[in-house]
Amino acid sequence: MINLIDDQKNGIDRRHFLKTMAAAGVLTLLPSNNAQAFSSKAKGKIIVVGGGAAGISMAARLQRWLDEPDITLIDPSDRQFYQPGFTLIASGVYSPKDVWKEQKNCMPKGVNWIKDYVESIDPVMNQVSTNKNGTLSYDFLVLTPGLQINPVEGITRETLGEGNAHTIYDFEGAQKTWKGMQAVVKEGGRAIFTDTYTKHKCGGAPKKICLLTEHHARKEKKRDNLQIDYYTAAKELYDVPLYTPRLLEIYNERNIPINLFTRVKGIDTQTKAVHFERIETVGEEKISTPFTESYDFLHFTPPMTAPDFTREAGLCNTEDMSAPEAWITVDKYTMVHTKYPNIVSLGDCSNLPTSKTSAAIRKQVPLAAKNLISLMEGKEPVEKYNGYAACPIVTDYGHVLLCEFDYDKKQDSSFPFSMLDVSQEQWAAWMLKVYVLKPLYFYGMLNGRA
Repeated sequence: MINLIDDQKNGIDRRHFLKTMAAAGVLTLLPSNNAQAFSSKAKGKIIVVGGGAAGISMAARLQRWLDEPDITLIDPSDRQFYQPGFTLIASGVYSPKDVWKEQKNCMPKGVNWIKDYVESIDPVMNQVSTNKNGTLSYDFLVLTPGLQINPVEGITRETLGEGNAHTIYDFEGAQKTWKGMQAVVKEGGRAIFTDTYTKHKCGGAPKKICLLTEHHARKEKKRDNLQIDYYTAAKELYDVPLYTPRLLEIYNERNIPINLFTRVKGIDTQTKAVHFERIETVGEEKISTPFTESYDFLHFTPPMTAPDFTREAGLCNTEDMSAPEAWITVDKYTMVHTKYPNIVSLGDCSNLPTSKTSAAIRKQVPLAAKNLISLMEGKEPVEKYNGYAACPIVTDYGHVLLCEFDYDKKQDSSFPFSMLDVSQEQWAAWMLKVYVLKPLYFYGMLNGRA
């Protein structure tokens, strides 16, 4: 593991910081008074599809808040991953064993866990079909299956790492990224980092690994031997006004060119070439320009969608299986499905117009759970989600630009960061990212207590 940061140079040691953060209420591992007091006599058979951050957190909340819960959770996983930690594996901060626990140890007590895959959903007949356990009926459905990572031409999950082409959106891929980063920093050459054209999990992740690679090169005194380029399909590097100016300054200061409107079309791992397409609009006409760039190290972001079975069930904003992206359609405030009022969906699979992050899910879960219970009681859902999301963009080994915002892209900072200038990178946010958020996830969020 690399040396992260000299805590003493920043005027506070790690132990003191963690005590301060806990006292400030950031590490909220105990249930709030509202959570303890809330309960309902509502009854109904609930199926939760997906056992990631949103699914397990929802199941835990509902299990505690319903007097007579009847909850079945369907998920095939053996392990529960703290996925925000993949970037820190890929940069040598975490070891692989730091980011996962056995799934059986994360399941809420009293929830019926069916370890299986969902093959189809019939929202008219209120049924879920599984691979091994047949067809299950429900009264209410919680859709939290996460998202589907789709292939890029020329590379598969099995061939990740070949030709020094990597992605951190995979546990094994994150480990291979760290080895590839070290090699290109040592040997020199050209490092290319790409974003994608669909919404995707943790929109800041491609930026984080790019900036960490640059800083690692400086720490190793090898920066002069490394050319770094960043390509994004978006029209701008970042779309939250408070944080964008500083992020652009950082890329400029570190001599990392930003190429906009550019998407990856394919990767040739044999020749180490990435095929791009630049799409620009001139008047009302879209002009596509293909081009190819050679690389020594490539980090790519694959396109993502909601799982195919949700599209096939007619639950998404498009049923076209060739569409570039599709997400489960819900009311953006209540998270209730726009067509089927006994379905609630949240997290990465939904079309909520905010970032797909665990911080967003943490805010969504208690509101979605209360709205579902209202539906079970025959009432209208009244809890409103304001679109809060947080994206801690790691800018170097020791600092984070902590981006917190709502649906309107306006600042929505949490205490105590509301007392800091969050338009600039902060050491305190690095400490939060590295030391606080992971235990908050495993021991607070998944228990439905944070």
